[in-house]
Amino acid sequence: MTTIVQQNNPADVLQPPLILVLAVNKECSMSHNEEKKICGIVMPISTLDGCSEGHWSDVLEIITEAIEESGFEGNLVSNADDVGIIQKRIIQNLYENPIVVCDVSGKNPNVMFELGMRLAFDKPTIIIKDDKTSYSFDTSPIEHIEYPRDLRFSRIVDFKSKLSEKIKATFEKSTTDTSYTTFLKHFGEFKVAKIDKKEVSGQEFILDELKNIRMGMRRLERNNQFGRDPRYRDEFEHFTSDEDFDYCMGEASNLEIKKAIDIISGHPAVMSVDVMELEPDHKHLRAKLNDIKAKGELQMLMRKISPKGQRNRHVATPKNG
Repeated sequence: MTTIVQQNNPADVLQPPLILVLAVNKECSMSHNEEKKICGIVMPISTLDGCSEGHWSDVLEIITEAIEESGFEGNLVSNADDVGIIQKRIIQNLYENPIVVCDVSGKNPNVMFELGMRLAFDKPTIIIKDDKTSYSFDTSPIEHIEYPRDLRFSRIVDFKSKLSEKIKATFEKSTTDTSYTTFLKHFGEFKVAKIDKKEVSGQEFILDELKNIRMGMRRLERNNQFGRDPRYRDEFEHFTSDEDFDYCMGEASNLEIKKAIDIISGHPAVMSVDVMELEPDHKHLRAKLNDIKAKGELQMLMRKISPKGQRNRHVATPKNG
């Protein structure tokens, strides 16, 4: 009698565990990427209190490194992947970012305003400042992490370590402690501000996007017509809006726009400033004035910040004669 013994191919035996290991590793990798959360950054970016733009760029790099060490991804609240009104992006990020680091050094008015909004949302917020900036009365009860304005290396290393640990501890407490509050609820019971969201169907979203694309194409066609036809050049050059002051920033970056807002909003004649994005890479800075005579002065100021010859889309070709 012949006995047949069937042997398994070693490759068949090893293959399932190998596939299982690869699947587990891939799942772990995906899980790690999903856990990478955004930490918003609010801070000055233009010359302020004797500190240059380069100084604030160095500070931004230091803050970003500390945020990354804590397991988050740093991002200025004015940054966004989509196009639209910059103020809308800022408010949306101030509301949605799981945690925000705010540098109040130099007490920039826009920074203080954005900090106030974040505190009104009562969401995790960490305040930092340099050692030359005094405390503000309203926010002094909140702990401030201090760093040297001269950015001395040894003290910056210590600051980055403290900030990184503070980010991790604050976020963990906000997600595990139901009674957690950054600021607002220490003073009583308040209804925390929320941003309403509307849920739409996929069909509605697609139709809305098509509508936006169609409007964008019409703007491009109109702009091309203005550029070709001399009859429209005067109208194109003297583009106006409902605001007292309107300046074309062309394809200026978000950092350049924020710098312009910081400078313009500090002018005594300016009541409010906003930015309208007419189309991708075409932005207008607009302002309400309490003295229309300041318009010329603001125009000169803006030409220094963003030279009109380089930026403005509405400059007509000089006419002969």
